[in-house]
Amino acid sequence: MNNKAKNLLKNINYTVTANFFVLGISVLLNLFVPKFIGIREYSYWQLYVFYSSYVGFLHFGWLDGIYLKIGGKEYDDLDHSNLGSQFWYLFIFENALSLMIIVLVFLFSSSPIKSMILSLTAMVSVVKNCNTFILYIFQSTNRIKEYAQISRNDRYFYIVFLSVYIFLGGNNYLTMIVLDIFSRLLVTVWGFLKLKDTLLLKPTSIQKVSKEILDNIKIGSNLMLSNIAGMLIIGISRILVEFKWSVETFGKLSLTLSISNMFMTFVNAVGVVMFPLLRRTDKNKLTELYKILRDFFVPVSYFLLILFFPIKKVLELWLPSYEQSFVFMGILFPMIIYEGRMSLLVLTYLKTIRKEKLILYTNVLSLSFSIIFSVVFSVLLKNILITVGVIVASLALRCIVGELLLVRILKLNIRKVLFLETVLTLVFVLGNIFMTEFLSFLCYSTLFIVYFLFNRKSFFNSLKRIIDILQLQKKL
Repeated sequence: MNNKAKNLLKNINYTVTANFFVLGISVLLNLFVPKFIGIREYSYWQLYVFYSSYVGFLHFGWLDGIYLKIGGKEYDDLDHSNLGSQFWYLFIFENALSLMIIVLVFLFSSSPIKSMILSLTAMVSVVKNCNTFILYIFQSTNRIKEYAQISRNDRYFYIVFLSVYIFLGGNNYLTMIVLDIFSRLLVTVWGFLKLKDTLLLKPTSIQKVSKEILDNIKIGSNLMLSNIAGMLIIGISRILVEFKWSVETFGKLSLTLSISNMFMTFVNAVGVVMFPLLRRTDKNKLTELYKILRDFFVPVSYFLLILFFPIKKVLELWLPSYEQSFVFMGILFPMIIYEGRMSLLVLTYLKTIRKEKLILYTNVLSLSFSIIFSVVFSVLLKNILITVGVIVASLALRCIVGELLLVRILKLNIRKVLFLETVLTLVFVLGNIFMTEFLSFLCYSTLFIVYFLFNRKSFFNSLKRIIDILQLQKKL
């Protein structure tokens, strides 16, 4: 137990430290870039960022299957020859798929700008999927230090290249995209060299590994489809905003989502460590650990909503041209609660106990909700505020349904606290729409205090347990 606690805290330290620097980079990208390149150029850059976020699905579950299979194993115990061969067949497959997409784009697209953006997206898909292969090996085998380095260093390179480019007066979105691809390529090569004892082995014939590849796709398909559905929950609203309004409005919405996602940085850092840890944890202790994590994390996440009010004031002064973004932000900011809880707790636990079908069910249900109401409020009623509100409503639905399914397995009852948490979210969102800033702040803060007093005992008990683990680590 002592060694587990020590390793857990060491791994969290690696990932949180790495993500601390990434948070700084995110601030630069999301707050300084739109300040200097103009709304239209920023919006096209964000369109590439949006498209490229979906290229991870072009391995069709192959990598997810590998991730689920080897999660929790030691690196030395892996079948290195088999994994190395799969890497090279993935590389060939992704190049062929990328070339086919580029040809189809230029044959059927009517927009030269979108054709170029889609073609560059196809190119980056090869790099990102090879990089994901490498990252999954590090994460699954608990080599968190290497995972943290590889997963974040491309952003370090990118911010340096981008800063120099903007400092020299550059503001072309195509150059910014090329710099992104080049940065990712550099780090992928770096990761490749770190795994050269596996990836440089002579590949075995496709006949020998084809069965393993197909099995990985079969195993990972549920998780991949779940991930697609999960991303489209937000994506469908963004697509409709760009289609129904303009690319500039899409850019302003993207800025809001980017700022909200910055707060997810540290949550994702801890989530990376959780999966291999839980795979090695005694199944009888999973319920207790879930309660400790939830009772601490959820109140902290609701406290973060109070920070919205001073953050909004600062951003309004810094980016006056993006006034509409901050209206969106008042609606979308609670996504940090639901995305954070889903990422850190619900998804990690469901993957640990191999309930990928429940993840798929939850995501498809929420995606259906998102598609129906996004279409109604954007295409039929043409109300952009409610269309944006559908995003956070869909994420809340996904998190609540997923958590209810999980706690039923863990034999926990959280319905009362879930109800109060939902009321908190509604007060925050509706207050930002219908009240003055001061009154909204006052109402939410008052209700948060009531909520915290109601949950203070469980919060401080969980905090004490976490402190005990920290003190134990110091003695080791």
